[in-house]
Amino acid sequence: MVTKHDISKDACMLRGTLRKRGYDWWWHSFTAQDAETGEDKPFFIEFFVCNPALAEDEPVLGQLPANKEAGKRPSYLMVKAGCWGEEHFQLHRFFAWKDVDIHMDAPYSVGAADCLASETELRGSVSISPEEAAEHPEWMCGSGEISWDLKVDKQIAFNVGYGAGRFLRSAEAFAMYWHAEGMKTAYSGKIVCNGREYTVSPDKCYGYADKNWGRDFTTPWVWLASSCLRSRLIGRTLENSAFDIGGGRPKIYFVPLDRRLLGAFCYEGREYDFNFSHFWLAVKTEFSFEEDDEEVRWHVRQENRYAAMETDITCMKSDMLFVNYEAPDGSKRHNRLWNGGNGFGTVKLYDRKDGAFALVDEIEATHVGCEYGEYDPI
Repeated sequence: MVTKHDISKDACMLRGTLRKRGYDWWWHSFTAQDAETGEDKPFFIEFFVCNPALAEDEPVLGQLPANKEAGKRPSYLMVKAGCWGEEHFQLHRFFAWKDVDIHMDAPYSVGAADCLASETELRGSVSISPEEAAEHPEWMCGSGEISWDLKVDKQIAFNVGYGAGRFLRSAEAFAMYWHAEGMKTAYSGKIVCNGREYTVSPDKCYGYADKNWGRDFTTPWVWLASSCLRSRLIGRTLENSAFDIGGGRPKIYFVPLDRRLLGAFCYEGREYDFNFSHFWLAVKTEFSFEEDDEEVRWHVRQENRYAAMETDITCMKSDMLFVNYEAPDGSKRHNRLWNGGNGFGTVKLYDRKDGAFALVDEIEATHVGCEYGEYDPI
């Protein structure tokens, strides 16, 4: 079940009450190579839609003081794009709903002007001057210029199953849902970033694609994922493998479930499932996050009836940024949401045999997508 593709979960979920108090987004991240130097550069692109039932003729920005004073909640398509590493940035381009062309059902597509996201394509551009960024803090972004034209091939899925299934979606049981149709995704095409051209190739992009939707976010917010993996056991790259971990403190019917993560490892086609919503697996999870002046570090240990996975990832703060979102109610409580694409570390896989754990492999992970943040204190 873990790696079963299900593009129905990639459909736009803004139906029912989520049309006026909900968000949905499609996230893409990958590594490209500088066309001149060959140097790696990690990028991200996201299409974020919010509160279509509250649409006006212009995008409604929740952080604009006048909208806060009037009690207006956000309503727009936001195209987010940017990069990690040296000179990292995030850019936001907003569209009113009247200018958005969206196909709600699977296979999804959402577009406006020259921007398009679908199961198989990504196109678009964002350009913001330093003066515009300074004059518009409600845009929640920096300055720069980026354009992209990419093909998308989602190869390995992380299907969380019941937790994002039709019944619990219809009941709007969870505050935040997750589906990773492409925890290993091959991208191809090109990026132009601040005047430099980058090539995106399927064998060196280490790509990832997922989506989240709901009425609120989670705190803490945890995400770790990579398909750039090398086995220390056999001393070679794992060509048909990927891992994905996410969650934090999910809410079901507004009741928080403390410190729960969803996790999976597709190890050369073999599935390891650490999904807390699969109660029959008796999943146990421990995780921690630490930071010092230069680094942030994650430690996650997950066990089920049959296996265990221990994940240790580090990312340099100089390569990361604080990724910005506002919730559908107009609040912005995540202001230190660490986000990066240059994480590195190890994942250890174990099988449970006769009540004890036996090491299957110790895997070196690089080009790790990583995230951690907690709400600002009230």
